[in-house]
Amino acid sequence: MRSDIHPVTRPVVFRDRAAGLSLLIRSTLDARETVEWEDGNTYPVVDVDVSSASHPFYTGTSRVMDSAGRVERFQRRYGPDTVRR
Repeated sequence: MRSDIHPVTRPVVFRDRAAGLSLLIRSTLDARETVEWEDGNTYPVVDVDVSSASHPFYTGTSRVMDSAGRVERFQRRYGPDTVRR
């Protein structure tokens, strides 16, 4: 491999404040803020909006609405009784 073409990777803490989850992984991101980790070292921290701990798909709180339910709801709202000609 050629040298000096790859970005520098370093340990970075990714923090999801909504879920209270913090992950220490290697990344190329550079952050201005730092946080003290469990091992006593200080690492750059990046705050994220959504992680696997707060995303509805991973937490099981997502709702699935079938297409038949949508059609029935449409018919109730805008059925033949409500159509103006």
